[in-house]
Amino acid sequence: MSGRRESLVPAAAAAAAVGANSAGGVDLTPAAARRNKKRKLPEKQLPDRVAALLPESALYTQLLEFESRVDAALHRKKVDIQEALKSPPALQRTLRIYVFNTFANQAPRTIPPPKNAEPPTWSLKIIGRVLEDGAELDPASVVPKHNPVYPKFSSFFKRVTIALDPSLYPENPLIIWENARSAAPQEGFEVKRKGDKEFSANIRLEMNYNPEKFKLSQPLMEVLGVEVDTRSRVIAALWQYIKAKKLQNPTDPSFFMCDPQLKKVFGEDKLRFAMLSQKISQHLSPPPPINLEHKIKLSGNGAHASACYDVIVDVPFPLQKEMSAFLANTEKHKDIEACDEVISASIKKIHEHRRRRAFFLGFSQSPVEFINALIASQSKDLKLIAGEANRNIERERRADFYNQPWVEDAVIRYLNRKPASGNEGPGGGAGGS
Repeated sequence: MSGRRESLVPAAAAAAAVGANSAGGVDLTPAAARRNKKRKLPEKQLPDRVAALLPESALYTQLLEFESRVDAALHRKKVDIQEALKSPPALQRTLRIYVFNTFANQAPRTIPPPKNAEPPTWSLKIIGRVLEDGAELDPASVVPKHNPVYPKFSSFFKRVTIALDPSLYPENPLIIWENARSAAPQEGFEVKRKGDKEFSANIRLEMNYNPEKFKLSQPLMEVLGVEVDTRSRVIAALWQYIKAKKLQNPTDPSFFMCDPQLKKVFGEDKLRFAMLSQKISQHLSPPPPINLEHKIKLSGNGAHASACYDVIVDVPFPLQKEMSAFLANTEKHKDIEACDEVISASIKKIHEHRRRRAFFLGFSQSPVEFINALIASQSKDLKLIAGEANRNIERERRADFYNQPWVEDAVIRYLNRKPASGNEGPGGGAGGS
């Protein structure tokens, strides 16, 4: 019977623990969590007891409220800027394209040619500048200086193709520049070759629209009065046209009727609004490139045959770069974060000093009661740590404690939970009795 007697003590302890919980004991883990949660205070707020002792705390509270309002306003402004950057506003400006060529060593030929003479060369230059409204050009220079506020010349083009005379330059008559392959934007393009014969160079400039623009077909152009525009603006213009002409079907608003001009575009008497975007795709095509022809002249003085061509382009709103820099710049917030850390550390010290003050103040007012309450609190904390907060040791020593209805079920649950090894399993001590 010794094996059965040895396993009875832990079974009784388990029964006591289960019985205490079954008899209406409180779960200790949530209570501890609630206690810790109650002690946790906001990092920047002063406790009420400290606020009552410090007359300056009212001003500090007002500063906290003002800071929260400023943070909320800054957050709203950041959201507004992010939304504005998704569809950035643009300004229409004139892009003036300067095309000219220079040459060197184009002296008359002599027989025999002089020794160590430099070969004749020419250079074709294509440079562009965005013009300010009402700005005057510098008469001292052919090309004005680049304004850093606006994008560089190459940013406005998707592809630039320069075709030379294939009879004079059979090896490489076609020079192609593509924006997708360019590492950095350029202020202009230059093609330099050897040669002493004049010819005409063809220049093809394909615009780089952002967002992408399309050329409208002739029927759609007659309806909207627009030659080149984005898809979204074309759809919006069609909707305004339908609304102004009152072509929407009153019985079924998902359809609209086609007047004679729209019938030329869509070829139907009525059309569903959901099909509008698909139907206009066949009326949109890539915008035509800009074709220029320049005569390479190799006689005279300085830059020759300088020509200017004006193109209307969309440039970003001047504040867009500043808005992007504001969102991306984190250096300005480091000082604020450092100040927040100092404030949080100071508030933690204030909390610690308040607790120490309350401790010593309670001891000075009633030492005996304070010590007794402290011992009782420490004893309670010890029981919480040991998991024995709801146990009554004196009651467990009495036999009637183990005659309660829940004891038998608690012992069976304990024995079934233990691993069956040796004689510790259920009925394991029968062989040794």
